[in-house]
Amino acid sequence: EEIARLSAAAADARERAARAEQALNQLHGEVGALDQGEFSLDEQHEAAVATHEAISARVRELVQQERDAERERSTWAARADALAIGLTRKDGAGALLAAGSRLPGVLGSVAALLTVDAGHEAALAAALGAVADAVAVGSATDAVTALELLKQDDAGRAGLLVGGAEDPAAGMERSSWPPLPPGAVWAVDIVRAPEAVRDSVQAALDRIAVVADLAAARSLVADHADVRAVTRAGDVLGARWAVGGSSSAPSAIEIQAAVDEAQQKADEAAARHDRLHSELSEAKGRAELLAAEVEAALAALHESDARLSAVAEQLAELGQEARSASAEAERLDVARAAADEARDRDLAGLSELEERLRLAEAQADEPVEPVTDERDSLQQDVAQARQREMEARLAVRTGEERVRAVSGRADQLLRAAEIERAARRRQQEAREARARGAVIAAAVRDAAQRALLHIGDSVAAAVVERDAAQQARVVREGELLTLRGRTRELAEELARLTDEVHRDEIMRAEQRLRIEQLEARAVEEYGVEVEALTAEYGPDQPCPPSAVESAEYEQARERGEQVVAPQPGPFHRPTQEKRAARAERDLALLGKVNPLALEEFAALEERHQFLSTQLEDLKATRRDLLTVVKEVDERILEVFTSAYHDVAREFEIVFATLFPGGEGRLVLTEPDDMLLTGIDVEARPPGKKVKRLSLLSGGERSLTAVALLVAIFRARPSPFYVMDEVEAALDDVNLGRLISLIAELRASSQIIIITHQKRTMEIADSLYGVTMRGDGVTQVISQRLRDAEGEALAASR
Repeated sequence: EEIARLSAAAADARERAARAEQALNQLHGEVGALDQGEFSLDEQHEAAVATHEAISARVRELVQQERDAERERSTWAARADALAIGLTRKDGAGALLAAGSRLPGVLGSVAALLTVDAGHEAALAAALGAVADAVAVGSATDAVTALELLKQDDAGRAGLLVGGAEDPAAGMERSSWPPLPPGAVWAVDIVRAPEAVRDSVQAALDRIAVVADLAAARSLVADHADVRAVTRAGDVLGARWAVGGSSSAPSAIEIQAAVDEAQQKADEAAARHDRLHSELSEAKGRAELLAAEVEAALAALHESDARLSAVAEQLAELGQEARSASAEAERLDVARAAADEARDRDLAGLSELEERLRLAEAQADEPVEPVTDERDSLQQDVAQARQREMEARLAVRTGEERVRAVSGRADQLLRAAEIERAARRRQQEAREARARGAVIAAAVRDAAQRALLHIGDSVAAAVVERDAAQQARVVREGELLTLRGRTRELAEELARLTDEVHRDEIMRAEQRLRIEQLEARAVEEYGVEVEALTAEYGPDQPCPPSAVESAEYEQARERGEQVVAPQPGPFHRPTQEKRAARAERDLALLGKVNPLALEEFAALEERHQFLSTQLEDLKATRRDLLTVVKEVDERILEVFTSAYHDVAREFEIVFATLFPGGEGRLVLTEPDDMLLTGIDVEARPPGKKVKRLSLLSGGERSLTAVALLVAIFRARPSPFYVMDEVEAALDDVNLGRLISLIAELRASSQIIIITHQKRTMEIADSLYGVTMRGDGVTQVISQRLRDAEGEALAASR
């Protein structure tokens, strides 16, 4: 039975090994297909990444171009708005243009009606003169009506170009006009006007030619005295009248041309911006699609890697299973062979024992007592049989132990095989890395060879240059030695001169010090200023006689001798120095003692120490204050910058809420200096071109101010707000928008509003007012609207 079991187990193990080998071969084929698919997925992923990077670069480029176009559009729009503001007339012409429906005959300003060829605006404005800034009317009757309106409203004066002449061809017979020289054109040929004022404009430009410069104008007027010439720069020259000079303020035609040009550039920039915006949107969509493709390719690549990993694990498992099954089949074959040998031995012993049993049974019927020797022999046989049984059992146990040992060895071999497979994979990766390194090394070798060729050429050229440089260096070293010798000589001369200058400066300083000391001494000891001392006792003044001469004179007089008083003599420095030295010795002999000098010195020293301590404290305090000021400035800069950006963002949102379709923003006057900058408020209500706050109406200004205030509230919320009739100048529509903003603020803060608007009172939670009773005494009354509404609602229910 054991042999049959081992045979069946060996057959089953061989069958499992065959199945595992077959599955292993099949998986090897699948791995090859997966490797090819992996290569295609890598190529797809790399292509998708490259395409996505290209479209991303295109998106960044389009974003930059869109920003440039938006900046250019804003620039030209602002220029057009500024020039349009310059066209706003402040005189009678402006009053006529603003009259609107009151003057149906007003066609508009002449500058707005005319179309001038590019580059001739200044010439045409000079040719038309006052007509360029005039207002066009349909007829003489309309002109009279307009002038009467100006007088009635006291709106000033205005020039009027009257259209609708009865004889439009009068004075316009060009056959009598002289021919023009090359480069000159008639003014009427460079302008186009509406039918209503065309004849009047042509009459104003009668016999006016546009030339290049004043020389051409002078030549044309000299040949044809009835022709007026105007240059492109705006100088007008006629036979009896000339106007021109340096550039002056631009005319309305030039401003209108600049406005048209700026508007055209703004429209072109806007069109380019729209085109770039559409391209940017398309590119962004394409980028999103490509990003999705990149993600899909990456996911497929990861999925392929996961499949490859799973297949590799299956390969390892199947390989291990095949090897385990083969090893088990071999082990079972060995066990079956051992069992066959044991069976043969047991069968041989069994035949012998059966024979002996048959003989024993045949002798069992005999009553003869068995021989003692035979009995002993049988006992020995029994003992040997038991011994063999024990040995067989020990062999079985030993076999089982060997089986367990072989199983443990098999597990160790399996783990060793797994480690070997991992090492084989690492070796495979290392071989692939070495192969890639070999390719790179070959490329490096080729590049190194090419570099060596270039280096050889460079070395040859460098050798030539080095030889030339060495020769030049020898020459330069000779020149350098000469220059160094000259430099040393000059340095020694400079040192000598410097010493002399220094010595002279020291002597001058000592001289100045002595002079200052003498001046101070003269002031302290004699109380005489230097100027007075020089004037009275200078070298140019005669010196008084000495004390000895004066004493001798007095003694001689006392003796009664006839002597002449000593007279002042000229200044003699050695003599006067001797007199001064003797006088100083005499003064020194007198001596001078101050008994309070020590106490005064101690007091002054204490005072000096106190002042020094105070001075150091002041210096330390100053340093601390400067540090605090710097920190405060930095904090102020940080807080102001953050607050400005928040308020600017909220102002755009709030302004768009209060002015649907409008545009508003905050602009710094000095963006580079946040501590000293101002803030300009730009507001453009819907349907208007103005941006400055000063050009808005009263209600628009009030609503813009409220928008700025609410933007500040939203950027930096406060527990409560107090508003005093902020909606007084608003109409119902704007009041409703403001009330919606106030309702939003009420959700997070308490609001106190002083108002007389009923709609504002309706949204309040409580009302407070002051009334006067019949006795003339005022009284404060209040009403809680929300509680009242709640009670009314409860009563209605």
